[in-house]
Amino acid sequence: MATIPENIQQLRARMALACEQASRPVHSVTLLVVTKTFPAEDVRAAFLAGETRFGENYVQEGLDKIAVLDDLRSQIEWHMIGPLQSNKTRPVAEQFDWVHSVDRLKIAQRLSDQRPAHLPPLQLCLQVNISGEATKSGLTPDEVPDVARAVAALPRVRLRGLMAIPEPGDSLDSQRQPHHALAQLLQQLQAQGLALDTLSMGMSGDLEAAILEGSTMVRVGSAIFGQRQRHASPTTPIGQSDDTSTA
Repeated sequence: MATIPENIQQLRARMALACEQASRPVHSVTLLVVTKTFPAEDVRAAFLAGETRFGENYVQEGLDKIAVLDDLRSQIEWHMIGPLQSNKTRPVAEQFDWVHSVDRLKIAQRLSDQRPAHLPPLQLCLQVNISGEATKSGLTPDEVPDVARAVAALPRVRLRGLMAIPEPGDSLDSQRQPHHALAQLLQQLQAQGLALDTLSMGMSGDLEAAILEGSTMVRVGSAIFGQRQRHASPTTPIGQSDDTSTA
């Protein structure tokens, strides 16, 4: 069974090949290691293998890991990538560096209001329901421009770009379509004068399609840590198969 460092090395090679096929430099795509349901010692192992950006889906689980790994806090960038309820924004504003899952203006306003003044601005992405799935969170593409302009004007936060979790496709072409749509949406916002630089798209199963369409940050967990576990509580996950929500 491959180790976490070995899996990271294989994943990095896969990303490099995708960048070569897209005629893009390798450094143009950032790896966000998704650690939901995996223990803090796995995060530390990935850190020792050279990774410094980690994504969590569940607020309390993320806070627990941030506390356990406090000795690495100045060297780790913590990203909240799961759905965020308005009553959970304060600890995220206080403890995380990025939030990818802003799906309404109210969440961004609360994060702005609650971000401590001594910390750098909280980096935000708007989550877009790019495939139009009824069961998935996110703004519709039509809602994005107005919300983006409002979020960009808030203090204590910085709007960086867009995030999406497209509907899974069974071919490279079908996977590329929603990623292409998200990239076009980002370009439209840039043309309107918003200084955005981030496309958070691509996971273990579709990162090649995402990189071909311009992803700047891929979110990968299962290809690094193996089969994901079901989230039962912040500290007591139980075994179950991977899902497609973030990685």
